[in-house]
Amino acid sequence: MQILVLPGDGIGPEITAATLAVLHATSRRFNLGLVLEEDVVGHESLRRHATTVRPDVLAAARKADGLILGPTATADFKDAAHGEINPSMFFRKNLDLFANIRPARTYPGVPNRVGAFDLVVVRENTEGFYADRNMEQGSGEILVTPDVAISLRRITRACCNRIARTAFDLAARRHRHLCIVHKANVLKLGDGLFLEECRKVATEFPSVSVDDFIVDAMMAHVVRAPQRFDVIVTTNMFGDILSDLTAELSGSLGLGGSLNAGNTHAMAQAAHGSAPDIAGRDVANPLSLILSAALLLAWHGRQRQAKTFDTAAAAIDAAVEATVAAGKTTPDIGGNLGTQAAGEAVAARIRGT
Repeated sequence: MQILVLPGDGIGPEITAATLAVLHATSRRFNLGLVLEEDVVGHESLRRHATTVRPDVLAAARKADGLILGPTATADFKDAAHGEINPSMFFRKNLDLFANIRPARTYPGVPNRVGAFDLVVVRENTEGFYADRNMEQGSGEILVTPDVAISLRRITRACCNRIARTAFDLAARRHRHLCIVHKANVLKLGDGLFLEECRKVATEFPSVSVDDFIVDAMMAHVVRAPQRFDVIVTTNMFGDILSDLTAELSGSLGLGGSLNAGNTHAMAQAAHGSAPDIAGRDVANPLSLILSAALLLAWHGRQRQAKTFDTAAAAIDAAVEATVAAGKTTPDIGGNLGTQAAGEAVAARIRGT
């Protein structure tokens, strides 16, 4: 498996290095033959090449079996005409990574206020109110006058159908319960179409029980009792917010893995940002990107029907759980290790040392 690795900005290079240590250990133990090739995006690319993402990096991503993207300083990149492209948006749009898979679960050893749970948010990733990716050309936001802004929300039947299918496929492999989250009581056309397509796909999965919640009510339910949920499917903006909430309920956003997946490409990406205030201090939590890399291996295994990659991904998950339970973590979740040492603790578990 060939993986293109783009460390990104801020803490990105640090957590990426820790993640690569885990992947090298995993590749050796399970004979995966991983080939990890690094390149630059973000500020480093802007300094070297006058653009945050070069066309040849996209070409390399298309050829690779998977992509790992470290956090990038997306808020800094405001003018695409001058090379300031949001790398996350760029790859999601150009590789058609329509499904953002965001598991959230609790870990022994990490305090939480809501009890043990294990769920996955499946978020549509290519349309909705996201103005930088929902148009073929231009932006989905219009400044009519200095005092009037209009945001366009694109919802298509095709995108609703494929994200629903992804979520039902996942629910069928887990505990066979899917919850649809929407705002069809107010957004009658857009969310009405989304809800209609989800219910249509549900008829193909009779073994999966289905319910649905209005998004604002869902926020109350998931805070009160996240244990009642298994797989949650929703539109782009609602999923963005809900997946951060569920990750934080598990004890830390740093424990939330994230995979952006399409039909032919997938990108592992930490659930959090580049945190420039702690960059270079060896205190950033690498577990989100490590767990995201495990999701990438599992996705590749399903695509290629290669069971070894599923086994390797499960081993990474188990190693993370064991290191967290042992307190071999960074200070944000109660440990006293640095970024690299925390990554090495996971790698050591995989090696069995």
